[in-house]
Amino acid sequence: VQLVESGGGSVQVGGSLRLSCVASGDTISRYCMGWFRQIPGKEREGVAAIDDYNYTSYGDFVKGRFTISQDNAKKILYLQMNSLKPEDTAMYFCAAELAPCRHIDTVASAFYWGQGTQVTVS
Repeated sequence: VQLVESGGGSVQVGGSLRLSCVASGDTISRYCMGWFRQIPGKEREGVAAIDDYNYTSYGDFVKGRFTISQDNAKKILYLQMNSLKPEDTAMYFCAAELAPCRHIDTVASAFYWGQGTQVTVS
């Protein structure tokens, strides 16, 4: 599966962004889909994950601010991010793993990921 993210950018504290990820090459219903983020020099951090049954999981730091969703027919994954904080600044990657979404770490260690989209909050 190939993944291409878009929607990142610079936003003020408290603002919102909607990230999108277009998948190609395979049906996303086979995968645990999600987002992880990474700051240079630090480990990947799982942000959100969703499975074929639309069961979702989030990193503890999300605290109700983000919502992951998917359109299986269009092979698009979304991440709506609200109430953004400076500590949310990172490169955000769309990820896919051929495994059940048992834990948010599934996407943090995913085998497939896109090129990333930068989110800057200031």
